[in-house]
Parts: sequence; C-alpha cells; structure tokens
Amino acid sequence: MKLEVSDLNCGYGEVTAVHELSITIDAGEMLGLLGANGAGKSATIMALAGLIPLRGGTVRIDGHDISAMPAHARIAEGMALVPEGRRVFADLTVDENLTIGGTRLDSQALGQVRTKVFDTFPRLSERRRQLAGSLSGGEQQMLAIGRAMMALPKILLIDELSLGLMPIVIDECYRVLSELRNEGLAILVVEQNTDRVLHAADKVAVLESGHITWEGTSAQAVEHARNLEVFLGSGVSNEK
Repeated sequence: MKLEVSDLNCGYGEVTAVHELSITIDAGEMLGLLGANGAGKSATIMALAGLIPLRGGTVRIDGHDISAMPAHARIAEGMALVPEGRRVFADLTVDENLTIGGTRLDSQALGQVRTKVFDTFPRLSERRRQLAGSLSGGEQQMLAIGRAMMALPKILLIDELSLGLMPIVIDECYRVLSELRNEGLAILVVEQNTDRVLHAADKVAVLESGHITWEGTSAQAVEHARNLEVFLGSGVSNEK
C-alpha cells in the first residue's frame, strides 16, 4: 500500500503546528521524519493516525481518501501506530496486550500472527505471561511494535522509536523495521536519533516550525550532513 499526504495542516487548540506538509511513502519504503523538539513531528503522526483532526489537506491510502476517518477505521484500512512512550497496557500481560492489537483477527489468525511476533521478538515470548508494566523500556518498545504487528498493517507509523532506549535495543528495533519493510510495509518513523534513522530509512524529510525544509534520500542526507545540522540543531555523522 502507498501512503500519500498532501498539503496537511494540523495542530492543537488554536495552534496550527504543521503547515502544508506533503509526503509520499511507497510500499516497501521507510521514511524518516526528522526535526527538533516542537517542529511538528508528533502532531503529523497523530493526524495521520486519526488522533487529532486535520485542518486541511488529504491523507490517502492507495488513492483512497481516509482524511475524515476516525482512528479505529484507519486500522481497518491497513494503518497501525506505535505511539511515543510505548503506551502499553501496564496492568495486562504481554499476551493480553498482543490480543488487544489483534482484535480484528479470528482465533486462528490471532495465533499465527502472535507466533510471528514471538519469533520476531523472542524476549517477548519468554515474558508472555508477565505484566507489561514490569518490562524494561526496551521490552515495552518491542511489545508496542509487536502489538502494531498484530493488526497486520500495510502502513506503520512509529513515533520517537529511540526515545530513552539503549543502543542495542534501538538496533534490534530497526532490524525488525527493515524486515517489515522488506515484506512490503510502508513505514514512517519520527525520530530525534538522526544518525540512526539516516542509516536505516530510504529517504528523510526535515520539519522546522511545521514546514518541511529539506527532503531527499538518506544517501543525500548523509552527503549533506552539515546542511542538515542547521535544521536539526545536532551533529549528523557522515559515516556509513
């Protein structure tokens, strides 16, 4: 499936946080959305997921306009969200969190997809009866990704993947995202870990004060790392 966003405007209260944003992500492609705090990254992903209303523009999946759809309807259209801060159900077990993610599946499919999640994240299989709130931050992020996988998405939205995680866990999460991309998912990753996403995504877009100020392939972004520092306010490595 292909995600097309055209002239998107969104925000909170009286504040418009994102202005005229347009991006396209093809099936089997990962786009990294970069920017400093307050640039409008999370507002963008919340609007795409249907959690805040659009103030203008359109969101299409394979040409089908979903701009006015509520969040639960977008799941049926093939979209799933891994929210900032994981947002797992702390008082439920790993198994129960995954079951909630797969509510649209019949019992046979639920078991099959759960098995795939456990094969993807063996640590979750070891902790399947453990309360999600007792997991480490890295394990909770794995669970949040696994819960999204239970919806059998074709478009995956991930907000602040690396936030608060150790490098080894970040590597594991990006390994899984690469596998999902190779299976044909269109993936949007909102990140502050610029170096990491530049070497994982196919292309990147940089947000500044709600406007896209730079976009191109990841290879181009690494090549023009010094230019990106102006927008991101942080160092960007040009090492492969």
